[in-house]
Amino acid sequence: MAFHPLLDVTTVPEIEPYLRTAGKIFRAFRTQDSGNISYGVQLPDGTRWFVKAATTDGAQRSLETAGDFHRAVRHPAIVPHLHRFTVGDGRTAVVTPWYAGECLYTPAAHRSRPDAPLPRFRALPLPRILAALDRVLDAHLAVEAAGRVAVDFYDGSLLYDFDAHEVHLIDLDDYRPGPFVLMADRLPGSRRFMAPEEWRRGAVIDTRTTVHVLGRAARLLLDAGEDEQAFRGTPDQLAVIERATRPDPAERYAGVRELVTAWRSVTR
Repeated sequence: MAFHPLLDVTTVPEIEPYLRTAGKIFRAFRTQDSGNISYGVQLPDGTRWFVKAATTDGAQRSLETAGDFHRAVRHPAIVPHLHRFTVGDGRTAVVTPWYAGECLYTPAAHRSRPDAPLPRFRALPLPRILAALDRVLDAHLAVEAAGRVAVDFYDGSLLYDFDAHEVHLIDLDDYRPGPFVLMADRLPGSRRFMAPEEWRRGAVIDTRTTVHVLGRAARLLLDAGEDEQAFRGTPDQLAVIERATRPDPAERYAGVRELVTAWRSVTR
């Protein structure tokens, strides 16, 4: 069997020069807050791949956490880590399939632009949004079944193909086994999605935290605007979201499966 330059390699001196010898870099993401540098690479056979390499200690720790997560969790909506290799300085690079689509994260200053990814998604026919949201919820059933909890999930974790109308979950690098006790002042994440306990040192982070994050995702993706005054769903759906996002974890649904059952019971 022929050597695959991305799936069989074990170590390279430098990431970008190596990728240029392997194929054509058609996209590069060099200024990421995560501390990673990422590339879209097309090989001579026409196949496309996504390669992400850590450039900081924090990014390296996240990719190590991600490796544990992807070994434990499989779902058609979650983009898998297919291979890992080492770059000369000892840092990790991961290889995933390349999927068409746009990341839904849109900076606040651009969310009023109808051509920006998040406003475009929010303007889709309601059945399209509900189908995408159901796929996100279904993926988190697999997350819960594997004993993992969501950390740093936000609209930047969603890749949506506006042609095929398909959603994939990306960059779930900080998902980790739970429950666990927060030993820092806060977890990484977007304020719009995070649960109150994610901001409190000593708090327990568990599946009820994931419930809150998913409730916020439903609330934000089903809103026609930025001020949460234009919910496109039903009152029954809003009631499910309200319970999922209560400040006290004990008052939320007990887990993702209970949330999904409640959501699907009021969603057609």
